[in-house]
Amino acid sequence: MAEIFSKWKQGLDRTRKVTFGRIASMFGATEISRETWDELEAMLIQADLGIETTQSIIDSLQEVVRTEGLTRTGDLQSFLREELIQRIIPPPQISFNGLQPAVILIVGVNGSGKTTTAAKLGKRFQQQGKRSLLVAADTFRAAAVDQLVVWGDRLNIPVVTSQPNSDPGAVTYDAIQSAIARRMDIVLVDTAGRLHTRYNLMEELKKVYRVAGKAMPGAPHATWLVLDATTGQNALVQARSFKEAVNVNGVILAKLDSSARGGMAFAIQQELGLPILFAGLGEKPDDLEPFDPKKFVDSILMNE
Repeated sequence: MAEIFSKWKQGLDRTRKVTFGRIASMFGATEISRETWDELEAMLIQADLGIETTQSIIDSLQEVVRTEGLTRTGDLQSFLREELIQRIIPPPQISFNGLQPAVILIVGVNGSGKTTTAAKLGKRFQQQGKRSLLVAADTFRAAAVDQLVVWGDRLNIPVVTSQPNSDPGAVTYDAIQSAIARRMDIVLVDTAGRLHTRYNLMEELKKVYRVAGKAMPGAPHATWLVLDATTGQNALVQARSFKEAVNVNGVILAKLDSSARGGMAFAIQQELGLPILFAGLGEKPDDLEPFDPKKFVDSILMNE
């Protein structure tokens, strides 16, 4: 348990030092004043919580001060911690019992970390004793296919590929059919990076979604959106577009260790109501951790 918390602390080092660490350091013996609220509001916005989420948190804390009769800024810290934890949807228990295979679409924009995340998920399922199949459905970008093949070789996970510029839907269909025949447990479909502002590309992604259902009734059984944590509030716009297009039911925050903008996790929760399932806390295959709201909040708020 201590090792896992250490990984969270280390992975969120930049977020803590650049943004939330300044918030933690402002709590002390000084009296709560108008300046306290102005300073806290500015810091929360800088941490990328978003204006709406920030205002809601300030309102809640001000109500606590009134009802509890708090006078010192140090008294606010534990209430802020609880306020932040409560604003994160507890991730659901991920179970695909009775499905063989379970089909998971991995979606997101170019550069978000989709392909690496798909491989890391394959490794996690492999460690659980499940047989995974990676599908290189980003057929228009040879580098993405090559990257997934390299990961597959490294992790000893089979990868389904096709000719460059092949129909992504056809690749997905054939891969799911193959997984059924081979009695695989998990199919991870690495879709092409979509710019959420490009109508035709989003329509193509919807087609992949529909084709998965033709290959196996009920598929895809999950659609997970990979968001680059370094993009901050821009990730919120991406998430909304993908949720509307392909029924996204979970978020994976990639590159959280490289970001000082961990606050966008709260904005995603408030604006979209999507649970964060995993967090990327490093570049190694084992550096994809199930999202833990308490470890996340404690790691960004702790004093050095």
